[in-house]
Amino acid sequence: MKNFSFAQRGIALACAAACASFSAQSLAQNAPELKPVVVTANRVETRTDELVSDVAVITREQIERSTAQTVPELLARQAGVQFSSNGGLGKSASVFIRGAESRHTLLLIDGVRYGSATTGAPVWEGIPLEMIERIEVLKGPASAIYGSEAVGGVVQIFTKQGKTGFHPSASISLGSRDYGQATAALSGGTTDLTYHIGIQHTKDGGFSTTNSKVAFGNFNADTDDFRQTALNASLKYKLNAQWSIDARVLGSSGLSRFDDGAGADTRNDLDTRQYALGVAGKILPAWTTRLSYASSEDSSVQLASASSFVTIPSKFATQQKQLTWTNEIKTPWGLVNLGAEQLNQKVNSTTAYTVTRRTINSLYIGIHGSAGAHTWQANLRQDRNSQFGSSSTHFLGYGFELSPQWRLHASHGTSFVAPSFNQLYFPSFGNAALQPEKGRNTDLGISYTQAGHSVKLVRFDNNIRGFITNTTLPTNIPRASIEGWTLGYEGQLQAWRLTASIDSMDPRNELTGKILPRRSKTQMQLGASYDMPTWSAGANLLKVGDRFENTTNTQLLAGYTTLDLHASYQLSKEWALSGKINNVTDRKYETALGYNQPGRGVFVSLRYAPK
Repeated sequence: MKNFSFAQRGIALACAAACASFSAQSLAQNAPELKPVVVTANRVETRTDELVSDVAVITREQIERSTAQTVPELLARQAGVQFSSNGGLGKSASVFIRGAESRHTLLLIDGVRYGSATTGAPVWEGIPLEMIERIEVLKGPASAIYGSEAVGGVVQIFTKQGKTGFHPSASISLGSRDYGQATAALSGGTTDLTYHIGIQHTKDGGFSTTNSKVAFGNFNADTDDFRQTALNASLKYKLNAQWSIDARVLGSSGLSRFDDGAGADTRNDLDTRQYALGVAGKILPAWTTRLSYASSEDSSVQLASASSFVTIPSKFATQQKQLTWTNEIKTPWGLVNLGAEQLNQKVNSTTAYTVTRRTINSLYIGIHGSAGAHTWQANLRQDRNSQFGSSSTHFLGYGFELSPQWRLHASHGTSFVAPSFNQLYFPSFGNAALQPEKGRNTDLGISYTQAGHSVKLVRFDNNIRGFITNTTLPTNIPRASIEGWTLGYEGQLQAWRLTASIDSMDPRNELTGKILPRRSKTQMQLGASYDMPTWSAGANLLKVGDRFENTTNTQLLAGYTTLDLHASYQLSKEWALSGKINNVTDRKYETALGYNQPGRGVFVSLRYAPK
């Protein structure tokens, strides 16, 4: 592997971009300093220049400019994030934050857990990009804030919500491989009542998801299509000046085909849905409270299979019910956040699991504050799992502003992950003797921000005790360690928007000394767009180093480079035309052994959104 030379080239490119931006500061002295507010880092609204953690924000504008067709593809353009996929749209995918396992990423949608209790990992394939307003990516452990799974980080998706006025919108997209998508949405309301409803239908003719290297002889050289219909709706009503109630629903239903051997396909009916209801208000001028109830469900029903070992229909469905009470209290030392949660997980499957339910009761408290050049954050949490007893986690962070441009931050946190139902109880695969994984992570970072340009360097060291291996029989091993650094740049130079990032990490099983599967030790991203009042055009380059498919590091996944292009033109105040070319060089590559990734694709969209 040529990881060292690749890292050297990436560092040179990233540093060159940063140096070029600094030399051009005089051209952008009047550019406003954008300081977005995020909530995922500590559950309370915090400006990004007051964080002690590494957080990335993906806005709606960035989503529309992106050439990504799935959430994992979109996330992989962020520093420290990689992904793998078993094909294209509607196929299972994994996200690795800072080299951690896919089940070490906690996915939240509007504050509600969203994932599979059987796999213990997020369900990415059912989330439609069109219904997302923004995404926050917290990198680093957050179990002291959110509980189990938040070892590598947290991805929180915020769906589109209502706003005052009357705002209709619609779009239609066509593209390669018989791709088509139509969307329509209506958002509006008054100062007291706001609403939003959006629908989306997608079809994708697809391609052969597998090739001859796939396991179990499942290769079938046909096209594997995908269909999906999705709905997003929300309603918020102000009871008075202090109190409000809100309700949300997000759901999708689709049909996806998978290769299942020569001349045969599996057909899966995929359904995901989430409901949430909440009430929030002020008890005292300095005390805000919120009580919410939510339910998230995911279901996969196998309607056809060539395997004699599968009973048709075969169903895997999980439900997570979440009751949360949060409180924010202003104090002289900072904003205190404390609350309680109850999470009930349930499995409903045609597969015989010996245990199908568990309950987690949690208490947490945190504080975030600042004074002058200093910023601090501390969190404590206790989770009591009906299967594994109590686990306590903590987080401590500190930030110091060296100057208006330079800022240091450091943090240390602990984490834990309860084994999934599959790891514990899946017939002939599960190991009921598994124990939760426990981790310790330390971050050190420095950032520079000036005149619309920012550079951030973060060093991280994550050690996970009792790491559960992906072998035939899941087993706790003594330790896995993931250490490395990420370097990222964002800036604007007159009409140019520039991004660059490079990751270097060593995700390793300490028992065997082998690299963890499907993670590259190096990854680099470069992006540039040129924006004018009525049109824009840009490109994005992603370079991923070599990886291994298996735990013994005997099956190599070759590195790859992809180039994507995008452009848009504002036809009028209401209408916009956009296009993109993905994988311009038609590069053939795999992120999982035996599973193909999309070749070159051309897509055109027409969008209606009155302003």
